[in-house]
Amino acid sequence: MKMNGEQRIAAPIEVVWAALNDADVLRACIPGCQSLEPVDEDAFKAAATIKVGPISARFGGMVKLFDRVPPHSYRISGEGSGGAAGAVKGAADVHLVADGDATILQYDVSADITGRLAQLGGKLIDITAKQLAGTFFARFSQEVVERQAEAPATTAVHMDEMTAHRPEIQPVSSPVAIPQAGTTGAGSTSTGISLLLLLAAAIGGFILGETAGGWDASGNLGGAAVGLLVIVVAAAAFQLGQRAQRPTTTVSLDADTIARLARAMERQHK
Repeated sequence: MKMNGEQRIAAPIEVVWAALNDADVLRACIPGCQSLEPVDEDAFKAAATIKVGPISARFGGMVKLFDRVPPHSYRISGEGSGGAAGAVKGAADVHLVADGDATILQYDVSADITGRLAQLGGKLIDITAKQLAGTFFARFSQEVVERQAEAPATTAVHMDEMTAHRPEIQPVSSPVAIPQAGTTGAGSTSTGISLLLLLAAAIGGFILGETAGGWDASGNLGGAAVGLLVIVVAAAAFQLGQRAQRPTTTVSLDADTIARLARAMERQHK
């Protein structure tokens, strides 16, 4: 028995090729198929019930794929036994041709039938084979088109579910101030140093003023006052140096104070 034909399928060639290699798709499309289980990458174990004229038989056998050229062609061969009804052995060449967004599937089948089925005559067998082929390709085309249509919808539903379960991110109503390294206590430290310098300047100024009025003509008290002032200011400067990496603290003395200190020191050296 020989048979050939073609079927136009409204799906891209890659989709049709994938379906031709999918056991679930083939199982749903083969008339009378009861099982089609993968044995390995290129072989399937199959069982199907087929009715030819008055004879109905359950066939079991193997189907193998050869000469794959993705996504364009392969050769499929199989053989099965139906017990007393006979046996079938055959092969088919399958070719896919892209036709825009669709695919043309071409097939060329040859088969040998033995036993009681062979006694029914070639004409009845040919008619039955064409009917079975027509049923298979009609189902196959519908299955491929339906699966292609379901794929985007399934993806959209999946994305909606992910969005629905995604935790909401609450907007930040106001910026949060993050302290920078080394700035903690900088304001209080700067204030403390300023007060220390002010206190030192006040003590030194007071002692210098008293000394200028003639407390100690020898200048010993005035020298001590200047020494104290220098020590205190030096200590404050040392503390500032220890905090050099912190924000810069500016200590300023007005011109009048500087002039008074200079005059006092000048008098002490006379």
